[in-house]
Amino acid sequence: MKELIIGRNDAGQRLDKYLSKALPALPPSLMQKYIRLKRIKLAGKRVEKDYRLQEGDVLQLYINDEFFLLPDPNEVWRKAPTALEIAYEDEHVLVIDKPAGLVVHEDEQGSVDTLINRIKAYLYKKGEWDPESERSFVPALCNRIDRNTGGLVIAAKTAEALRVLNQKIKDREITKYYLCLVHGTPKPAAGTLKHYLCRDTDKKQVFVQQRKTSDNLTAVLRYRTLEKRGELSLLECELVTGRTHQIRAQMQAAGWPLAGDTKYGTATQNRGLPFSHQALWSWRLCFSFTTPAGPLEYLRGKEVRAKEVPFLKFFWELPKKSN
Repeated sequence: MKELIIGRNDAGQRLDKYLSKALPALPPSLMQKYIRLKRIKLAGKRVEKDYRLQEGDVLQLYINDEFFLLPDPNEVWRKAPTALEIAYEDEHVLVIDKPAGLVVHEDEQGSVDTLINRIKAYLYKKGEWDPESERSFVPALCNRIDRNTGGLVIAAKTAEALRVLNQKIKDREITKYYLCLVHGTPKPAAGTLKHYLCRDTDKKQVFVQQRKTSDNLTAVLRYRTLEKRGELSLLECELVTGRTHQIRAQMQAAGWPLAGDTKYGTATQNRGLPFSHQALWSWRLCFSFTTPAGPLEYLRGKEVRAKEVPFLKFFWELPKKSN
């Protein structure tokens, strides 16, 4: 017999959902059987599969040792570097300023050096996350940005934070602002773009459509021009919706492709630029809560900004455009 004590990050889950994550080697059908046969108990008593676990609960499991597999010590995140540019951190939340070129999750190339792996290694080294004791919770990203887009990404350090932040993002109670350089002069200087995006998974690209269909997604962003220098304009964009490649595709469709964008721009336009990726940075996050936030209520109204936007130095050195 082995005991599992439910900690804060595991509380609130159904028993069967928790066991499926805590004991991945235990087949679901066998787990259900063990619950019925009272080989899985709560404080020595029968427990139902849909019971919601509470912090401090003690589970007794009368099952074979083979189902208590510990995490593989060679898990890829253990090999990742811990270098992170931290814009904000507390006991629940971590906001990272991701460099351009770093992928957020493992892709088809199987890179070990990903943002989430760096975060896991960082929290493990700090002693704030231990996969062997957590069993079911894993630190997770709440939003993501493209490999070659830099800037702020939110990570949840606790299960409570993950639940709240995912809901706040779904309800659009976290406002995300980007800075970008575009070719040309946006007219009007500020406005709202609304398109419909259709994704081509083979080309890993989205295409802008003007009418809503069952196959596309609505994409809305607000923009304002901050300054014009040379042939480039500096814009701040507020994402109303969060779609793949949204800013890149919508700006190109409006006639102002992002500087350096090799997927949605052209080689001719980008010739001579000192960077080879899109000039796009997630630079400001606002926790614009309008409904209760539970354990994250303290974040209401808080703003986090990136410390540096690398392409701005190049932009400010350009000659200012005269009207």
